Amino acid sequence: MTHPLLKSTGSGAARILSAMAALVLATTSAHAADGTPTLNSGDTAWLLISTALVLFMMIPGLALFYAGLVRSKNILSILMQCFALTAVMSLVWLACGYSLSFADGGSFIGGLDKMFLKGVTVNSARSDCPTIPELLHFAYQMMFFLITPGLFIGAFAERMKFKAILVFSVVWSLVVYVPCCYGVWHKAGAFLGLTGVIDLAGGIVVHITAGIAALVACIMVGPRKEFPSAQLMPHNLPLTIVGAGMLWVGWFGFNAGSQLAANGAAAMTLIVTHLSACAASVVWMLIEWIRNGKPSALGIATGSIAGLAAITPASGKVGPVGAICIGAISAWVCWLACSKLKHKFRYDDSLDVFGVHGVGGFIGTMLVAVFGSTTFAGGLGDFSIGKQVVTQGLASLYTILLSGIASYVILKVIDLTIGLRVSHEEENQGLDLAEHGETAYND
Repeated sequence: MTHPLLKSTGSGAARILSAMAALVLATTSAHAADGTPTLNSGDTAWLLISTALVLFMMIPGLALFYAGLVRSKNILSILMQCFALTAVMSLVWLACGYSLSFADGGSFIGGLDKMFLKGVTVNSARSDCPTIPELLHFAYQMMFFLITPGLFIGAFAERMKFKAILVFSVVWSLVVYVPCCYGVWHKAGAFLGLTGVIDLAGGIVVHITAGIAALVACIMVGPRKEFPSAQLMPHNLPLTIVGAGMLWVGWFGFNAGSQLAANGAAAMTLIVTHLSACAASVVWMLIEWIRNGKPSALGIATGSIAGLAAITPASGKVGPVGAICIGAISAWVCWLACSKLKHKFRYDDSLDVFGVHGVGGFIGTMLVAVFGSTTFAGGLGDFSIGKQVVTQGLASLYTILLSGIASYVILKVIDLTIGLRVSHEEENQGLDLAEHGETAYND
């Protein structure tokens, strides 16, 4: 049936409607052409969800994953550390972290033009992600800033002073995390003299930095009193398994959200993230099944985290087959680091932060140069494998040196001032009571 307006006015009304549509299209094109950012509601909605997912990784995901692995007298200390870091690091990000990471500055670190979000309005957008508000970019990146020190607290669990953890986390983040974030993400891979460094969601910026800090810290703080003579068993594995599941879900926001748009690239990133975790879980389970005769719940959960850490830097360049390869390789290498390397060198990385996050992040950072190339099935990166391997290797080396040296210096200063470690009496009592005056389980 013909609309009454068209019926009464004939082709004239159609011409008017066509002219109006053309005017709208012309206005939109002119708006985009003049360089003014055009916010996209779909992209914005996806990043809002991704921001929440990454926070979900920290509290409650990482908090529960770690809390179940420690002894019952230290569970509240882990939960407290995760909550406190969430709050403290968010305030530091607002004060200067965001500006130093994402405002134009020198070759090593950003400027202070955006301290306390100065000049950022509800209509502001960055040139590298013009379809989402800059306020949302600020919030999304804030979650990465706060979860990175959250990772390394597992390495020195049950023995480090709460105030020392807070000081170390704040100073380390400004000295180590911020320059890595600035070079790899704000300057699009122009990192410490290198160009074209690939790290979509934090293999370098998050996992290698935190993994090296964890290794240095657990050595400097020293082992737990009972290590390695006694078996220090997790007190509540169901909490750990639940936490691992939450981390897996949150990782979709961590990786797919890093595409900063709701598009096909984000969908592929989500798929390869999931497949890498699946492959790593299965390989870790099989290793235990073959060696020990039984697959463990803790093993499959740990394997999934190894696969997630490894795919993080590569998730924007690899296809499904590459993701499965990265997940399988990372599970095997991380298992070796956790079960063999740690015992050989006798360092007490309590919750295997270095073995899973540090080693896993390094594996993924290097393997993206192979499985992310278009010469490999499903690879999306147009680069030479050999040249990219060198670039990824140098970026990893620079990050290891920066995080290792800075961590040592910061921890040394803290040890000489407020001290790193609780007393023997406090360690025996448990940090829940000694540091926070509470107990998790009351009869």
